[in-house]
Amino acid sequence: MSGKDDSNEKTMVASDTTLKKELLRSDSAPPMLVVLMGPPGYQGKQWALTDAFVIGRAIESNVFIDDKSLSRSHARIDIKKDKVYVVDLGSTNKTIVNGQILPPMVLCELKNNDQVKTGNVIFKFLETGNIEVLTTQMLFEKANRDALTGAYSKGALLEKGPEAIKRSEVLNEPLSVIVFDIDFFKKINDSHGHPCGDFVLKDLARVVSTKLIRSNDFFARYGGEEFVLILSGTPDKVAAEIAERIRTTVQNHEFKFEGKVIPVTVSVGVTSKQANDTQWQFIFDRVDKALYTSKQTGRNKVTIG
Repeated sequence: MSGKDDSNEKTMVASDTTLKKELLRSDSAPPMLVVLMGPPGYQGKQWALTDAFVIGRAIESNVFIDDKSLSRSHARIDIKKDKVYVVDLGSTNKTIVNGQILPPMVLCELKNNDQVKTGNVIFKFLETGNIEVLTTQMLFEKANRDALTGAYSKGALLEKGPEAIKRSEVLNEPLSVIVFDIDFFKKINDSHGHPCGDFVLKDLARVVSTKLIRSNDFFARYGGEEFVLILSGTPDKVAAEIAERIRTTVQNHEFKFEGKVIPVTVSVGVTSKQANDTQWQFIFDRVDKALYTSKQTGRNKVTIG
């Protein structure tokens, strides 16, 4: 019998394989712009540079950052023959690359790890193939995702809500919000244990994420067993249909934990932005009251607020 401990060797092989996979992924990653310093919720956020786009405070900007130090259309990223450039668009607080102020409307080629300052917001440029693209993306996702369910976190929701309100006003497009809550969730925990409760939360989030929401919908866990869905560009009638689809899909889904089927239903509130909804809290309070009505009048139902 050999006394050799090959666990370290196996670990090294596994680590080497993982590293190679990460390097292959980074090779195919496009150049990126990453926020190094900015308003709360933006640090670590990144954008793939696949086309020309505008950085600014205007909600219709490709890179929208809600910070008063930015001009509405502050700077533009241009891509020409695999090279990436930044150009200042005559901003009030200037565009600065590595400490050098750019003259307006003059192209400046970006190199790997260049820092681009627009107002008080600082970006880092990462060229194609930089593995840091993957690490910053993972860190940002981890900071903005709920660890258990994979839905966006409450913190991310509190950043997204006001942005969605502003976008709806500027673009004059409808906005709807759905809030739903698992019925009698405490009984599930008490009867089957907290691991079962965690399973139900994760499986419910998986079902909603994969079957019930569209690519531009924002799905977050608000806390406990309560979830929020922001539906940009969605009128009230469509939102009500989506809310009912969520209710029936959850009711009909088989939540099976350790061989036992756990009956699960949700109570749902839904509302759409009104003319006087100038703040996120206004629309959220109304949809939360609609959810409360569903829970107080029988549960497993949808109430429109």
